[in-house]
Formats: sequence, structure tokens, C-alpha cells
Amino acid sequence: MIYPIIKTETQFRLEMMPQENPLQWIRPPRQLRTQQSLERLLDAAELLLRDKDFEDIPVSEIALRAETSVAAFYRRFKDKNALLHGLHQRFFDEAMATADMALDGQRWEGANIREILGSVIPFLIEVIQQQEMLQRAVYRLALSDAAMRERSLRLRRYVLGGLSDLLLARSAEIQHPSPETAVGFGLVQVGALITEYYLTGMRDPSLFPANDDLIAEQLVQSFCSYLSDAAADLPA
Repeated sequence: MIYPIIKTETQFRLEMMPQENPLQWIRPPRQLRTQQSLERLLDAAELLLRDKDFEDIPVSEIALRAETSVAAFYRRFKDKNALLHGLHQRFFDEAMATADMALDGQRWEGANIREILGSVIPFLIEVIQQQEMLQRAVYRLALSDAAMRERSLRLRRYVLGGLSDLLLARSAEIQHPSPETAVGFGLVQVGALITEYYLTGMRDPSLFPANDDLIAEQLVQSFCSYLSDAAADLPA
């Protein structure tokens, strides 16, 4: 498909927005020296997850990459699922710090809904895509592990709740008869599609052969169109 080269007003405004403080992932300071061996194991597993499914990584390979022993691994973790909990807790801490930065109201002062979604949705996809193997393993375990599921839900509520607050603060731009319903449902749709495409392992390119940029673009367009639908019917 060939896209027109004429830029829309929104595209022009996005390009003109300050770029000196782009959205970026935040890693809080690492643990004290007594926790360094734990951090090495987490780092090793995270590196291995760039190329392999979690189920295909043996403990011996994690220990080797961390320059420690299998016995040292089991002194830290009961099993590989306990390691996955450690990885997810670290991701949770980093994601919460990142959300505080990315969704701060002052950052978006003067920005409209399309501009916010046009930055945040691609960033969410980038974060998930870069840690796809880890997030896929977390998703699978969360289906049967209550602690993993609760931590995942807490993070989801925090991120989507913060984004919802930003959008609802601009309710004058929303033509849907129920802004809260529209924003909530739109965010659920975004979360569901990202889960389907990046976490379930069931992505089917025959239905929608798209790259990450196009997926983000279509999510933004769909969300904005829904918010602008003044004729949407609500249940009686």
C-alpha cells in the first residue's frame, strides 16, 4: 500500500513536539552487594530469553552464563518458576517507575488525545516486543499461578489507569456519549490485541500481515475513531 506523503496536522505537531525527553525504559538502582549473585542470575536468564523460550533454557545454562553453579542457583531459587517470579518482580518495579515518568500529567501538558496515544501505544509495543519471551513466559504461568496473575493485574491496572486519567482529563475532545465507558473499553481493546499478538504465541500474519509500527498506527486510529463516535449506542 502506498501512503500519501502529505503530512496531517497531527503528524506535523508530533514532529514539532520536544524530543529532548522521549519515553524510555527506567531501571531503578540495582541491589546492594549482598544481592549481586541474585542479580547475575536474573541478568543471565534475561539475556538468554532474548533468543530462547523460557521452557527451553536449562538451569545449567543460566548458571553458566551467570558464572556460578547449579547449586548456587538452587540456593537462590526453589525452581525455574521461582526464577521467573524474580524476573517478573524486577520487570514490575521497572515498569512502575517507567509508568510514573511516562504518564506524568506535566509531560503531556498541551498534548491532545491522538498525540498521547500516538506516543504511548508504540512505546508499550516496543517494551513488550523487546522482552517478548519473558512476557510470554509470565503470561503462561499467570494462567495457573495466582501470585503471578495478581502482580500482572496490578501492573496492568496501574499503567492503563494512568493512561485513562490522561485521556479523561481531555474529555472535551471525546464525542462518545460516555467518555469513561469509551476510554475503558478502548484500553481493554488495546491490551487484548497486544496480548494476542505478542504473548499468546498465536499471532496469525495471514489475517493481518503487519509490522509493529503498523499495528501501533492502526490501534491509535481505531481508538481515536471510537472516541469520536458521537452516535455510539449505549445500553438502556
